[in-house]
Amino acid sequence: MFEAFFSFTGTPFSRNIPVAELMQTDGRSELHGRLQYVARMRAFGVFTGDAGTGKTTAIRKFAQELDSNRHRILYLSDSSLTPRNFYWEILHQLGCQPRFYRGDAKRQLQKALADLTDADKKTPVIIVDEAHLLSREMLEEIRFLLNLRMDSYSALALILIGQTELKETLKLQVHQAISQRVDVRFHLLPLERTETTDYVKRHLAAVESPADIFTPAALGVLHEYTGGIPRRINKVATASLMAASGAQQRLIDDHLIRVVIESEFEA
Repeated sequence: MFEAFFSFTGTPFSRNIPVAELMQTDGRSELHGRLQYVARMRAFGVFTGDAGTGKTTAIRKFAQELDSNRHRILYLSDSSLTPRNFYWEILHQLGCQPRFYRGDAKRQLQKALADLTDADKKTPVIIVDEAHLLSREMLEEIRFLLNLRMDSYSALALILIGQTELKETLKLQVHQAISQRVDVRFHLLPLERTETTDYVKRHLAAVESPADIFTPAALGVLHEYTGGIPRRINKVATASLMAASGAQQRLIDDHLIRVVIESEFEA
């Protein structure tokens, strides 16, 4: 395996990189700060970005660093989420046996969230990932959660995470009632050229590797092809490490990475 060839202590560019090793660019630091604000203020936040820009990874960092004595994370990620399943899933995560009918489940959830806030002194932080896939009916149910937020008091923090389409969907007239309630918005951009270089070096350093396995020219090709999208960077960088290992080549130059791109990603 290429990890042994390069004497890595782990697998770089994998999803399970420790939170402490994640690179924080200016954009990602701002995203993290806004997520913390939403949790602290029990606000409603909508966070978007193109596929693969690192939204879910940012949520993982945010959730792991949030004070569990003061907050309760309730995370949902289901492309086919229905209103009934929505309430049932949250109730299951709260340790409740959901009522059968949707109306009963809604009232049950309202009480469970109130108990969590008032009795346990914890803020429920509901995170809906892949929110760009929510149906119109599901977005209407989001309004129910928002209606739990009174003018002077909010029972929960609500975070929607999705691709760029979510931002466009909420601009539609039919969703203005929801859009007008958004307290915090943020759109995560791809990495800049220098950030791509830092990203690669940070992931290599996380497995105790020399940071110069990729030549500057190779990093330039990597950024140009991937557009600074972390998920694509991970795939191309990993494929390049495999190819270099197979060729017994300890340095990845622009020629090798172009060959990898042409043979594995453009074939």
